[in-house]
Amino acid sequence: MEAAPTALVIIDVQNGLLDGRGGDRPEETSHAMDATIGRIAGLLDRARAAGIPVIYIQHDGGPGHRLQPNTKAWEIRPEIAPKPGEPVIRKRASDAFFETPLNAELAALRVKRIVVAGCMTQYCVDTSVRRAVTLGYDVVLAADGHATADTGVLRFEQIVAHHNDVLDGFAAGGHAVRVCPISEIRLDVP
Repeated sequence: MEAAPTALVIIDVQNGLLDGRGGDRPEETSHAMDATIGRIAGLLDRARAAGIPVIYIQHDGGPGHRLQPNTKAWEIRPEIAPKPGEPVIRKRASDAFFETPLNAELAALRVKRIVVAGCMTQYCVDTSVRRAVTLGYDVVLAADGHATADTGVLRFEQIVAHHNDVLDGFAAGGHAVRVCPISEIRLDVP
């Protein structure tokens, strides 16, 4: 089997996170999220064209949760929906590696570097990126390819900017995170 040094991991780009709780997302935030999805779609097209493995992460909420499985809100946004053969790994915690087969899937593909995009910046994106580094992966975080919502304390763009700043250079055991705009991400390098 030929090594796949890089994989694209798309985290929780699900209707219920992008639409807000009950569709109450402010218009400005909705437009920003749609723009982020558009950039992720472009990155996804590039990855597929380059033969880079794509792995989706999908959060399963409990009964009554906005991401309750098999609901419209739980579904991955149609603009970036998985194609046949692209794995979808379901999780129940912010860490995409916690009690999931993600690490085994990446190991089977002999991946050494992952490019990460998705939702929600301060939860699943942050936690999964940090965990990936501690598991021995180099990570490229798409600076303009992850999103969140206002928290009441910070606006969404402040949260994204903060995490881009603190995660850039985060390292463990010789592996690190590099934060890079989607337009500058190279998928053809180890």
